[in-house]
Order: sequence, then C-alpha cells, then structure tokens
Amino acid sequence: MSTLDSSIVNIALPTMSRELHVTTSQITWVVTVYLIVISAIILIFGRLGDLVGKSKIMKIGWAVFILGSFLAGLNMGLGLPMLLSARVIQAIGASMMMATGFGLIAEMFPIASRARALSLNAMFVSVGSIAGPALGGLILSVLSWNYIFWINVPIGIVAWIFGNRALIKDKSNGNIKDVDLTGGTLMTAVIVLVFLTLNSGQAVGWTNPLILAGVVLALAFFIGFVALEKRKARENDKPLLDLNIFKSRIFTQSLIMALLNFTVAIFSSILLPFYLQNYRGFAPGSAGLMMMAYPIAMLIFAPISGWLSDQIDKEKVTFIGLCMIVIAQICYIMIDKNSSILLVIVAMLIQGAAMGTFQSPNNALIMETVDHKYLGIAGSVNSLARNLAFVLGTSLATIALYMSMSSTLGYKVTSYLKTEPGAFLTGLHFAFSIGLVLVLISWLLGLYRILAGKRKTMA
Repeated sequence: MSTLDSSIVNIALPTMSRELHVTTSQITWVVTVYLIVISAIILIFGRLGDLVGKSKIMKIGWAVFILGSFLAGLNMGLGLPMLLSARVIQAIGASMMMATGFGLIAEMFPIASRARALSLNAMFVSVGSIAGPALGGLILSVLSWNYIFWINVPIGIVAWIFGNRALIKDKSNGNIKDVDLTGGTLMTAVIVLVFLTLNSGQAVGWTNPLILAGVVLALAFFIGFVALEKRKARENDKPLLDLNIFKSRIFTQSLIMALLNFTVAIFSSILLPFYLQNYRGFAPGSAGLMMMAYPIAMLIFAPISGWLSDQIDKEKVTFIGLCMIVIAQICYIMIDKNSSILLVIVAMLIQGAAMGTFQSPNNALIMETVDHKYLGIAGSVNSLARNLAFVLGTSLATIALYMSMSSTLGYKVTSYLKTEPGAFLTGLHFAFSIGLVLVLISWLLGLYRILAGKRKTMA
C-alpha cells in the first residue's frame, strides 16, 4: 500500500491539476510532500518501534494511512491545500509501516529463513511499483481521481483484520518519553533540506544562494545531530540512532551498497522513457510495456535469491547480483540510434534480475548484524536509504544528462530537444557512465566484503 501510493498518483497528476485549477509545478507537490514526510520522520518511528513495540507502531500506521487515504479522496472545495494535508497524514502512516516492516520480519523469522521472508517484502515493493501506473490508469478510465486514494480504504481494513492476527505480541523496552526528539528534529531538518535542495536545484540553478544556503544548513544540522547522538550514547541517554551500529563493517557496507545501487536503478527509469518516446518515437503505452521488464524480472528473481541466500553464503549471492548490475549498465551505455529494442529490454531484464538477486541477501545482512533491540531503527535506516536513493538518482540522472547536452551544444539545456537528438544520445551515455562508476564502487565493496570474510575464515 505504501509503495503503491508513491507511484499510483503520477498518472493522475494532469487530471488533478485540471480539476483543482492548479499549475503542473503545484500539483507535483502531491508526490513530493509524500516522499519528504515519509523520509523525514522514519527514523523517529523506527526508534519508537524498538521502544514501545514494532507491531503497535505498525497497527497505528495502518489506521493513520487509511484515514489519510480517505481524506485525500475528499473534495470539499478546499482544493490543493486539503489534498496536501491529507497526503501528509497518509505519509505519516506510511512512514510508520516502512519504519517497522524490516524489523518485524527480522524479529518474526529466524536467520535460516529470514532472507526468504525479506525477499517476499522485496516482491511486494516491486508489485507496488508495477501496479501503480496500471491500476491508476484503470481507475481513471472508469472513475474520478478520488478513487485512486479511496481504494486503500477497503484494502487497509482487510489488512487490519488479518494483520492483527498475524503480528507478534510486543515486548516494551521503554516508552514514548525515551524518544530523542531533539535528535529527531535535527535529522528531520537535514532530510527536508536535502530533499528540497535536490528537487529545486535543477530548476533554479545549483549556484543559487538559496540552494547553497540549504546545503550549508543541512550540513550544519547533520554535524549537530552526530555530535548530539555521540554525547547521548556516552551518557547512556538513549539516542535516536545509536551510531555504534555503523561500527559493523557488514552493516555499513551493505547500507552504502544499497544506497548506490538503488540510486543507479533510478537512472534507467528516468532516462529510458526519453530514449524510447522522444528519441525512438514509441507511443507512451508501448514504452510503458517495455519498461515493465525491469520490475517483472525483479519480481521473479527476488524470491529465488531469497531461497538461495538461505542455502548458501549471502555475501556471494549479493556479489552475483552486483556483477549482473555492472553488465546491465554496460548494456545501457551500448544503446545508440540503431540499437535493437531487444537490447534495451534485455538490459532492463538483467538489471531487474540483478536488483532482485542483490536486494534480498543484502537486506538480510543489514538486519543480521545489529543487536535485537535495534532492529527497528536499523530497518528504518535501510528504508531511508532507499527513499534517499530515489531522490538522489533522479537528480543525478537529470543533472548528468542536461550538463552533457549543455556542454555539447554550448548553451544551457534543461529539457529534451527534438532538433538535437545527437546531443541527447551523448548525454544519455554520459549519465549511464556515471551510473557505471557508482555501480563499480559498489562492486568493489562487495568484492572486499567477500575477500575479508575469507581472510577471517582462514584466520
């Protein structure tokens, strides 16, 4: 439900813009505010889940999400402000679910079957991504845009009924007063500033004083957050994020690898629609069907990877996925004006299979290397890395594309130019080359992790 609602809205934005009498730039806040709110408070709910119980936070999150979905579908003459307020409520509920999901799975399943359980979670993330645009288009063909939000209400009620029976009984390790609200406020400020800066930099220019001020403030707040958390840990004062979890080499490396690979995964979803529709002239429907190769492959390979990871070394399965991601990026760089569409589809299939292979064991490694009492905060950090990668990947892909096009043409470019297809292809190759560099960094981390593990075993 939470991942579905980050993608199902996109297809309805033109309709909502027209009916609510707002501009395109204004209506896109329906998507942006949802992602910002989820990411800004996810660490707080992850920590709260560790203190008062992950099942409790998950159940409350369901209720808040259902309420937000119902309100988002209401149109009482209040227009966009009403919709954005409802999306904030919806995002709070989604954040509570995302913050506790990984921790609950890790707590409910033993290590021997945990990778398979986490692979099912990855499957449903893919299902949400796949079903969003298609389901949104289907709803809009027969009903108004309101039902894009209202569909969550009956689904949420069913989830509530069955979920209440399935979830474990919580063991409280503290209370809500133990949450580090000062640290939470600092980290919220950091995330909001990072997201707004990345979203606005392309439009207003990266040297704009407001963008530079945002970067400086975000850095200052982050330094303040780290200093505060270290002090609280020394004083045994229950920090929001115990930074000692990053002392685990496997945890930190796995988190960095996840951030890098999800960032690069966004490159293809941003750039290939331009290539297929603008450069090659395919209709949006045909391009959309081709683009489904990636999530379908991920949907198939995630459970296979989960099963394999429970049978053999998780680090080896992760490295296989990394090798496949490198191959996919090389395929993308090979695309030109005469390339067979089969090459594009095969590249997406390889990348989807690679991400499915990589994600399940990598998530399991992240959750296995932290103390049981930190499962909630570790899971929320993992989810935050994925959300941050979405924004980072979008910004890096477009920056690389338009920077290369501008350099080629000798003037500033901020959109696709029908009269300059050659410049676009050069920019496409440059962007995917940057993606390849990021993936190779992740590949080297994976190789180092395997070699370090062998040395430890031999010792």
